[in-house]
Amino acid sequence: MDKLAVANNIAGQLLKIKAVTLSPKEPFTWASGIQSPIYTDNRLTIAYPDFRQTIAHDLADLIKEHYPDVEVIGGVATAGIPHATGVANVLNLPLNYVRPQKKDHGKKSQIEGRCQKGDKVVLIDDLISTGGSILKAVKAVREEGGDVIGTVAIFSYGLPESTKNFADYDTKLFTLTDFPTMIEVAQKQDYVEATDMELLKQWYQDPESWGK
Repeated sequence: MDKLAVANNIAGQLLKIKAVTLSPKEPFTWASGIQSPIYTDNRLTIAYPDFRQTIAHDLADLIKEHYPDVEVIGGVATAGIPHATGVANVLNLPLNYVRPQKKDHGKKSQIEGRCQKGDKVVLIDDLISTGGSILKAVKAVREEGGDVIGTVAIFSYGLPESTKNFADYDTKLFTLTDFPTMIEVAQKQDYVEATDMELLKQWYQDPESWGK
């Protein structure tokens, strides 16, 4: 697996389908209140069959490299479910998905599919910002007795808060591409101007204070 080639290809494809929008001069406001020059909607990836298959195979390769003992693939509801399904099909492994909270009816399940005590589970999400969604899923699987051996995602912003949160949960994360790769590819493919690159790099160094 040529990690750099994969990272560049995934970044380029996300830009091409407009799953990633870079707007340093007219930034977006995240739900957390952070001003950001980038907005990512990786849900758009499921509309492109060839790209969807590429993601599934690349994530499967990532899992085989870093988590060869995996027994179950888990998807974080909702955006992680289609990608987890694709990976589980590639690896021919059992699948589950994890809701943000338990249902308020029926068996009041939070996890659907296979989640047995001792199962070695890898959880998949489409995007990592602070890591809150996937780490909530990690907690839920562990409470059911599953052994979460790691997590993977398509893209990560690489925020300091995310690094701390995964460390606090004693959970590893590997992604197909990340913010530094994204902006390099964006510049090479003329999605951003040189002056915008400086703003993007400044945000990456201090996202909490950027734009204030």
